[in-house]
Amino acid sequence: MTESRRVPSSGVPGPLQEALAGGKLAASGHPALLQYSPGRPNAHANPSPPLPLISLPQKKALAVLLAILSGPLASRGATAAPADAATPASQLSVQQRDFMTWRFGMFIHFNLGTFADTDWAGGYEDPSLFNPTRLDCGQWADAAKAAGMTYLVLTVKHTEGIALYDSAVTDHDITMFRNFRGGKGDIVREFVNACRSRGLKVGFYYCFPGDYSDEAHRNAPPPNKPNLHGLPVEAAGDYVAFMKRQLAEMLQNYGPVDLLWVDQYENKYTKDRWPEVMAFIRSLQPRCVLLANNARNLSDSDVLSYEYPWKSEMPPRDNLLPAEVCDTIQTGARWFWREVRQPSDLQAAADVAARARECNGRNANYLLDVPPDRDGLISGPQLARLQEIGALLRSNGTTSRVTP
Repeated sequence: MTESRRVPSSGVPGPLQEALAGGKLAASGHPALLQYSPGRPNAHANPSPPLPLISLPQKKALAVLLAILSGPLASRGATAAPADAATPASQLSVQQRDFMTWRFGMFIHFNLGTFADTDWAGGYEDPSLFNPTRLDCGQWADAAKAAGMTYLVLTVKHTEGIALYDSAVTDHDITMFRNFRGGKGDIVREFVNACRSRGLKVGFYYCFPGDYSDEAHRNAPPPNKPNLHGLPVEAAGDYVAFMKRQLAEMLQNYGPVDLLWVDQYENKYTKDRWPEVMAFIRSLQPRCVLLANNARNLSDSDVLSYEYPWKSEMPPRDNLLPAEVCDTIQTGARWFWREVRQPSDLQAAADVAARARECNGRNANYLLDVPPDRDGLISGPQLARLQEIGALLRSNGTTSRVTP
């Protein structure tokens, strides 16, 4: 995720076969990590050329074609518009049309950052801190469903590089958390089971590499330790090859995944290979909706994506393309749990409910982050506020979306 100023086929594929055959990859002997200047990857900056003087229906058809095949049609200001025309249903996949009916979802940021009190853990924080003694993914799912949510997205791997399952390609995973079920847990499995048993859609979040560790974020690497850049040391030298191995694990070991939510896809390390990664993901789960965070075209992503705390942007009012706006129930662009000390630490229920209705009216789903606490539960003021939001949405209803 970005901070408010942020830069935050059938059969097992060859890379995964190699990993499984060789067991866990050794953590030593890898080349030094590449370096690049801090800062957020450049946003799309090439607007489409002006349209010729043609009829309005022709303009609309051309706008849709450009939105799907080439890139954004408008600037990324507060009223940025990816396209100004309806897309015929025949141009959208079954999965995209289904996604447009989901309406309201829960984002779950939960990992070492929950316990280290940071949104950007660097990967060297003390793993013994992770000890959610009452972890209950079923409680998360129940809270989401009671609020009217239809899908959940879990941060399977965030900036610390630690996967919330036992990965065959690194020891930098849930096995580090010795205080949590003796290092033998699988939160991803528990999450998937909880969602499916309640009829909720399953979403996985995966963070691509970036410059997440520095003094400014109070998470600089220890002396003589490499900057992990959001991935385990085994990834050094070929980030894409490593990520493919982990994506294969996620997409082949847990059954059908409804949504894969990729953060920082435009990072300077791997952005040129994004089409390759997209093709790889589709070869594993063709029916999975692929969302690239902050993508404003349907060539980089199946969904137009708006990270609301970053630029306070939404799709245009007449949007008819699949879209999602993500947000967090906490103020200050905080995604991982923090203790609520004053009312201003949470968004007002009326504001969140109004934004959810506004998103639905613009044909966008609204994905609200409601992070679990250090016990592994959605609790306290965060839970109470979610319940208020759900009650408001039930009493006032939501704006009906336009059918493409």
